[in-house]
Amino acid sequence: MEKQVEVEVEELRQQLEKQCLINKELQRQNKDLEQRLQEKEKLLQELHTQYHDLEFPPPSGDESKPEFRTSRAAVIASEPIPETLEIRKSRVKKTDSETGLIVKAIRKNDFLSRLDDEQIAMMVDLLETSAISRGSEVIKEGTEGDSMYIVAAGELLVSQAGRDLRTLTSGDIFGELAILYNCKRTATVKAKTEVRLWSMERQTYRTIITNKSKKKREQLLGFLKTSRTLKDLNHVQLSKIIDSMEEVKYQNKEVIVREGAEANTFYIILKGEVLVTKSVNGLQKPIRRMGKGEHFGEQALIREVLRTATCTADGPVTCFSIDKEVFEETIPVEHLELFDDSKMLQEAQAPQKSSLNTTLRLKDLVPVLYQEGRYQGDPVTLGVGGFGRVELEEHMLFEKKILKAVQCDFIVRLHAAFKDTRYIYMVMEFCSGGEIWTKLKEVGRFDEQIAVFCTACVVEAYAYLHKKSIMYRDLKPENLMLDARGYVKLVDFGFARELVSGEKSYSFVGTPEYMAPEIIKNQGHDFAVDFWSLGILIYELLVGSPPFSSSEPQNIYAKILDGVLTYPPYLSEAAKSIISKLCRPRPGQRLGNTKNGIKDVRHHRWFGNMNWHKLRMAQLDAPTVRLIRKGPCYINFDRFPQDQTKADEEFSGWDRDF
Repeated sequence: MEKQVEVEVEELRQQLEKQCLINKELQRQNKDLEQRLQEKEKLLQELHTQYHDLEFPPPSGDESKPEFRTSRAAVIASEPIPETLEIRKSRVKKTDSETGLIVKAIRKNDFLSRLDDEQIAMMVDLLETSAISRGSEVIKEGTEGDSMYIVAAGELLVSQAGRDLRTLTSGDIFGELAILYNCKRTATVKAKTEVRLWSMERQTYRTIITNKSKKKREQLLGFLKTSRTLKDLNHVQLSKIIDSMEEVKYQNKEVIVREGAEANTFYIILKGEVLVTKSVNGLQKPIRRMGKGEHFGEQALIREVLRTATCTADGPVTCFSIDKEVFEETIPVEHLELFDDSKMLQEAQAPQKSSLNTTLRLKDLVPVLYQEGRYQGDPVTLGVGGFGRVELEEHMLFEKKILKAVQCDFIVRLHAAFKDTRYIYMVMEFCSGGEIWTKLKEVGRFDEQIAVFCTACVVEAYAYLHKKSIMYRDLKPENLMLDARGYVKLVDFGFARELVSGEKSYSFVGTPEYMAPEIIKNQGHDFAVDFWSLGILIYELLVGSPPFSSSEPQNIYAKILDGVLTYPPYLSEAAKSIISKLCRPRPGQRLGNTKNGIKDVRHHRWFGNMNWHKLRMAQLDAPTVRLIRKGPCYINFDRFPQDQTKADEEFSGWDRDF
C-alpha cells in the first residue's frame, strides 16, 4: 500500500515538474509576445506620425463600423440662369405611347424619379428628339456634358477607358447629371445601331424649372394676401409661411375637412375643385364650390374652433396646407425676431474696421518649407482648390469682399491681399490646428463633446453672417479650421451670398452631400440651407460620413430627396433629435429657421452643457486641443506636392479692383 502511494506521489511530482516547465515556456512566450506587441505599437505610432505622407487612408479593421468618408468632397459652382431662353429646336409633341415610355424611364431612374409630378410633366414636354447614325459617339469620356438622354429606339454601347461596360436600349436614361450642373462625362456612349434619342439641355431644364418655381411662389404669395387673417403680414412673414407649407393630394369624393371636427389646418387650393356642404336635417346641403387660389380654414390658425362646414374633393385636388402648430412656430404674435440681442449682435451693429494690413508687402512673405518626408525642401501647400478659371475669379472677388467686411472670432481673418501679373495672394489668419476634415479622417469619428464644441462655433459664425444677410452655402469639415487653442473658424466664402430676407436664390451650388433638397429641386433657397447643412455636419462629425452619400452623385441627390435618416445605435437621443430637426425637408420647419431663429438651435438640449457667453468670450477650454499634434507649423495639415506649373500672365482686367 505504501509503495503504491509512493508511486502516485512520484507521478504527481513528475507531472508538477512538467507543468512548471510548460508554465516557464508560456511565460517566455508571453514576454516575447509582449515585446513584439510593444514593437508593433511603436511601429503604429511611427506610421501614424507619417500618416500625412501616405496617399491613402489606413484601413479600418472593424467591418461593422460605418464606412468613413476618405476623399475630399467635390464642389459645384453656380452657373447664371438666363432671364429669357430660346429653345433652339422645336418642341416635339409626344404620342401617348412615347409619353408612357418617357415617364416609365423617369420613374425607374434613381434620381429623376424623386422629382415631383409637375417637374416630370415639364420634362416630358421639354424633351427634343434626334436621330443618331450607327457608330456615332453621343457622349465622350472626359468631355463636359450639357444634355441628358432617353433612348427612344436602338442600341448604344457604354465603355470606360476602352472597356465595354453595358448596352443601352429603349427606355434607358444616361447623362442625367448634366441637367443639374456642368460635369465631366465618366464614360463614352456610342450608337451600335441606328438610334433615336429624346434629349434635354441643362440650361433649358434649369431655366424652365426655375421660372416655374418663381411663378408658383409669386402665385402663392398672392393667394395668401387675399386671406383676411394673413393680409397684414409682411412679405418676409408670408414667405416663411410658404416655406413651411406641405403639398397634399386628395382623390375624388375624399373629405378634406368635416363639419364639427376640431380645426387645426389652413388650406390653399392649387389644383381642382372643392365642394363645400353643410348638414341640414341630416342631409349635406351644397353651399358653394371653391377652385384654384381659394382657401379655407384660416380661423384654425389663430383660435380654437370647430369646422363649420364639410369640404370634399370634387375630382382630384391638390392643396397647400399648414397646421396650427407649425404656423405658431413660423409666425410670432409680435414682430418677427430672428437673432439674439447679445454681445454678438451689438458687435454686428457697431461700425466695422477693415482688418486688411496695408503695411504688409508681397516681398515680405517667405515660403515655409517641409523639413522632412518625401516633400522635404518643397514649399508647404496647405490646400488645393476645385474651381475652373471663371468660377475662381468670382470666388476670389467675393471672398475678399466678405472677409473685408466681417470681424468675427469664428470666421478666419483676412490680413492683406496682393496681385501680380500671374497670381493673386490673400494673406489669411493662420489656423495652425489644421482642418476639421483632416482630424476627422485621422480618428474616424468625434466623441460628442468635441462635436458639440465644433458645431457651437459654427452656430456663432452663422449668427454673425445671417445678421449681416449673408448665407454661407458650403458648410463641411473641409471648410472648418482649428486655431492654436482649438477654436473652430469658418473659411472659404466663395459660395456665400448676400440675400434680402424673404427673397430666394435659384443657383445650383454647394457640395453634393450637404445640399438641401430645395437646391436640388430648383425651388429657390435662402438661409434655411445653412441649417440643413448644419444637421449634415453634426451627423458626419459623430458618424464619420454624411447621412446621404454614394460614389455616384445622382444617388446622393436621390437619397437627399427621399430624406430618410438612419442613425447608428451609438448616437444619443439628443443628437438624433437635433439632426432630424435641422434636416426637415420643408425649409420653413427647420430648427433655426422658425420664428425664434437661431435661438432655437442654441437652446436645443444637445447643447445643454454649452455656455454660449463663455464660448463667445473664448473662455472655454476647447476639447479639440487633444486633436492637435505638436511639431512643425504644417504638422496638422494634409500634404500636397508642389505645383510646378506656371500660370499664364493675366491682363484681362478682371482683377483691376482687387
